Amino acid sequence: MEIRLYVSTTEVGANRILELMSFAFGEEDYAIATTEIDEKADIWEASIYLMMADEEDVRPRFEACLEEEFPEASIEREVIPDIDWIAKSLEGLKPVRAGRFLVHGSHDRDKVQPHDLAIEIDAGQAFGTGHHGTTAGCLEVIEDVVRSRKIRNALDLGTGSGVLAIAVRKMVRIPVLATDIDPIAVRVARENARRNQVVEGIDFRTAPGFHSTAFGQHAPFDLIIANILARPLIKMAPQLVAHLAPGGTVILSGILASQRWKVIAAYSSAGLSHVRTIWRNGWVTIHFTRGKG
Repeated sequence: MEIRLYVSTTEVGANRILELMSFAFGEEDYAIATTEIDEKADIWEASIYLMMADEEDVRPRFEACLEEEFPEASIEREVIPDIDWIAKSLEGLKPVRAGRFLVHGSHDRDKVQPHDLAIEIDAGQAFGTGHHGTTAGCLEVIEDVVRSRKIRNALDLGTGSGVLAIAVRKMVRIPVLATDIDPIAVRVARENARRNQVVEGIDFRTAPGFHSTAFGQHAPFDLIIANILARPLIKMAPQLVAHLAPGGTVILSGILASQRWKVIAAYSSAGLSHVRTIWRNGWVTIHFTRGKG
């Protein structure tokens, strides 16, 4: 059974707690989130979602995140009913536009315009519906990069629902490697590609790390997109850059605005040049390039 551990605070407090939890739990499979409860009263909740069996381990770690800066915060607990909350939450979501891309659910097919690069993604078991600021930011940079330079092959690292790999393939007919550590995500991404009439050109693979043979078979890449989290992105910087072709482009997201300088420092140290940073709803997407020499 799934539960939610949460604290009530202000918007500023919730964002700070999200940063602390991201640092503590960023490389694990727990979902963390902030939610506005009362706009006028500035009441927000910062939450972590977990299975009940994990509470004995997670609660003290959550308490440790709070003890220094939020000593008065009280952790509350909610049992989550057995409902597909992702599907339910998407029922009322509008299509999301990022440049020419329009990410929409099957219930919003009528919103697609003739000039749109439409990607249909319904709620499912894999992360990445296009509604999150990180995904939308990546789509915006992908469009700019593919329009402005020649891309011969691409890597979507941590593909989730496959939306970013599908986006690249819809813009340009090049081979794309799309990997994820979760085999369920890989299966869902492959199904989403078929739904979007992308039946070839994307190699979906389950790959727990750069030691997988999939990377060696396709590298070096002209374009690498990784929408994950800041801590793993920083850790993998040398390996990621090692798989990038001279003159190649890197698009990183899943990064809180306050974490951007650490990510920029890690990839600058690995030999990349920071081009620009896009901000969306407290999250950033960072664009790097590598010299041709």
